[in-house]
Amino acid sequence: MLERMSPRLATFVVFLLNGAVFGTWASRVPALAEQIGAEVGSLGLALLGASIGLAFTAPLAARICAVHGSRGVLIASSLLSPLLLPVLALSESPLQFGLTLIALGASVAAMDVSMNVAAVVVVRALQRPLMPQFHAGFSVGGLIGSLGSAAAAQAHWTPMKHFVLAAVVGVLVTALIAKRIPGGVGERHREEVTERANVLKSPVLWLLASVALCSAIAEGAAADWSALFMVRERGMGDAAGAYAYAGFSVTMALARWFGEPIQRRLGSHRLLAVGGGLAATGLALAVLVPFPAAGYVGFGLAGLGLAFSFPVVMDLASETGKRADGSGGERELGLVTTIAYTGFLAGPPIVGGLAHVSSLVVSLGFVALVTALIIPTTLLARRAARQAASV
Repeated sequence: MLERMSPRLATFVVFLLNGAVFGTWASRVPALAEQIGAEVGSLGLALLGASIGLAFTAPLAARICAVHGSRGVLIASSLLSPLLLPVLALSESPLQFGLTLIALGASVAAMDVSMNVAAVVVVRALQRPLMPQFHAGFSVGGLIGSLGSAAAAQAHWTPMKHFVLAAVVGVLVTALIAKRIPGGVGERHREEVTERANVLKSPVLWLLASVALCSAIAEGAAADWSALFMVRERGMGDAAGAYAYAGFSVTMALARWFGEPIQRRLGSHRLLAVGGGLAATGLALAVLVPFPAAGYVGFGLAGLGLAFSFPVVMDLASETGKRADGSGGERELGLVTTIAYTGFLAGPPIVGGLAHVSSLVVSLGFVALVTALIIPTTLLARRAARQAASV
C-alpha cells in the first residue's frame, strides 16, 4: 500500500504532521505556562522564541530547496520537529521554554518551506489549484494535535508524557512516507537557481507578503492565545479551553478541503478579501461578546476566514517566479514565508504585552483590526498584478 502512495498523498501527510506538531504544543500552553510559572508578559516573550527560529530559518531553507530540492530538507525537519516536543516539556523557566522554542521554530520553518515547495511540484504536475487542500492537512493536523491535547489534559497527563507519545508517532509517520515525498531537481535547474533571483523589487510579491503577514498574526494569535483566552477571560477549564483552537482548526480544515470550487468561482484575490473580512468579524465577536459560546463561534469564524489566506498567497507568489520550463518559485515562497513569519515573530510579544498592561480582550481586539487590513492589501495586490501583466 505504501509503495502505491502518490506524491500528492505523501505531501498531504507531511502537512498534517506539521499541523499536529504545532497543535500539540500550542494547545498545552496553559499547562506549560503553569509548569514554568509564567504570566502573560513573560509567556509572550518566551513564545517569541518559536517565531525567531521560524523567521531566521525560512530564507535559508528556501535557498537549500532551490538548489537541492525539498525532499532532503523535508525529511530531516519532519523527523526533528516531533523529537523536540519532549525537550520542550523539560522546561523549568520561561527562558528555557523560549530557547527550546527557537530550535523547534527553526525545525518547523524548514519543514514549512520545504513542504510548500513540494506542494508546488505536485500542483504544477496535476495543474489543479490544490494548495488549499494541502494546507487543509495542516489544519487537520492542528485539530488532531489540539484534540489530543484536550484528551491529555482531561486525563491529567503531564506535558512530558503527552509529548513523548506524540514524538514517537511523528517519527514513525515520517519514516513510512519518506520515499514518496516529491522534491528532486535536475542539474540544469541547480545551475539556474545559483543566479540570485531579483525578488525584492516586485511590488506584487511584497503586497502578497503583507497579506500573509496579517494572516500570520491572526493565526498565530488564535494558536497561541485562544486556549488561554478561554481559560482566563471566559472561565473555562484547560480541557475546554483547548477546544477553542480545535474549533478554529475544524472550520479552517473544512474550508480548505472543500474550497477548490469556491476558489475557481470567486478567484484568488476576491477570496482573500472576503476571507479577511470574515476572520476580522470572528475575532471581534470573540472579544466583544463576553460569553464562552461567542468565543468558540468567533474563533471558528476566524478559522473559516483565514483558511485561504496563506495557501492562496503561496500559490500566487510561486507563480510570480515560475519559469518557462515549469520550475522556479522557491525564492519567492521563501520571501513570503519569511515575511509571514515576522507575524508570528511580532504576534506573541504584542499580544502578551498588550494583555499585560490591559487584558487579552484588548490585545485580541487589536489582532482583529490587523486582520481587517487583509482586505485593502489584497485589492492593492490585484491592481499591481494587473499593471504588471499589462506591461
